[in-house]
Amino acid sequence: MYAGKRVLVVGAGVTGRSAAEALLELGARVTVTVTDGGVDRITGMPRGVDLVAGLTAPPAGTDLVVTSPGIPPANPLLAAAASAGVEVIGEVELAWRVAAARPEPVTWLAVTGTDGKTTTVGMLESILLAAGVDAVACGNVGLPVIDAVRSGHRVLAVELSSYQLYWQSSLRADAAVVLNVADDHLEWHGTAEHYVEAKGRIYAGARLAVYNAEDPVSTRLAAANPHRVAFSLAEPPPGQYGVARGWLVHGDLPLLPAGEVRPAGPHNVANALAAAALARAAGVLPEHVRAGLAAFTPPAHRVELVAEHDGVRWVNDSKATNTHAAHGSLGAFDPVVWIAGGLLHGAPVDALVAEVAPRLRGVVLLGADQDVFAAALARHAPDVPVHRVPSGDDEPMISAVRAAGAMAGQGDVVLLAPAAKSHDQFTSYAHRGTAFTEAVLATVRAAEPGRAG
Repeated sequence: MYAGKRVLVVGAGVTGRSAAEALLELGARVTVTVTDGGVDRITGMPRGVDLVAGLTAPPAGTDLVVTSPGIPPANPLLAAAASAGVEVIGEVELAWRVAAARPEPVTWLAVTGTDGKTTTVGMLESILLAAGVDAVACGNVGLPVIDAVRSGHRVLAVELSSYQLYWQSSLRADAAVVLNVADDHLEWHGTAEHYVEAKGRIYAGARLAVYNAEDPVSTRLAAANPHRVAFSLAEPPPGQYGVARGWLVHGDLPLLPAGEVRPAGPHNVANALAAAALARAAGVLPEHVRAGLAAFTPPAHRVELVAEHDGVRWVNDSKATNTHAAHGSLGAFDPVVWIAGGLLHGAPVDALVAEVAPRLRGVVLLGADQDVFAAALARHAPDVPVHRVPSGDDEPMISAVRAAGAMAGQGDVVLLAPAAKSHDQFTSYAHRGTAFTEAVLATVRAAEPGRAG
């Protein structure tokens, strides 16, 4: 299929390396480039790859460009390829084409959404493994899809970001879900409409569209598919997924007590229902759905209980990097001392603050966009005490944890759900979550008898 073809791989990270390796195995002549920096930034590539930096257009004779997902279509190199009539695809599209050319079929269960993708894919993988299926979670969750295909797995639980979906055109999933849609990544897509359009590509040709009946965009995107099934937090109609009498159910089939879903919170109950629907579409029995969800270990920094001390629970949801995600985790607890803040990139917070105000015991604000949060709190929660960590604080998370601890009383939850990106003060949401965890554990240890002084 690719033997003798000249293929340019743009991007030299994990995805780029995997794409290059796969293409070499298929007999392609592979060039790898980066869109910023020199050849010294291209590391870990297999033998046989030509390394070139500083390209402004594909080399003469290029048959195909495979781009890494984070590179936007407006990048000059990709734009030049498109203008020259050279096809540009992503690693997911490459993986689909390679898998489709093999004699043994591969089942694709695909997940996208603004929030909850990684948790849902993890739940789905756990369910499939509990059923004895040769399955693996891949895609935006970490393992490149092309590597999952090369490894020969029969079922793929694929997490797809809007970046990855933008570059795919042939994918026809066996079952696919859009969990939810809220404005995000607009700097990459340009407009909210383009972002939604990218998300909707997951349903193109899907044998079954699973959709969130409580999310209008998910519902609208799935409407064109004649084969679809809904999930919601309400009691479902026959054949649909929902919650009845405290249980996750498929029609009248019980799947799991809602209180046993981990991580906690209504949004994660919805994620579990989506995972169950995808697994059931692949033939998994209800008992395996229950076993898989019960065995699921949530990823770090997602509604993660860090400690419980003196009647106060400390919860790390650093992955709540936008208002939509923060709304989900805040809805799981009451009352809450909320640690929030960071980079909003222009996103409004008024609607979030207005809705969660009755739950708030206090608020601690971090980061660059404190003023936006503070103004919304003054409008919608004027009686809630607010502590602002100074922007010049060398250890902002330690200060935030101390301030939150002073506000919290027995029965309260101190929740890190920033509703904003982390890069003003931390290298990533994981770095921010780790800083919170370390600060909480140090505070708890210091408060234990015999440790004072």
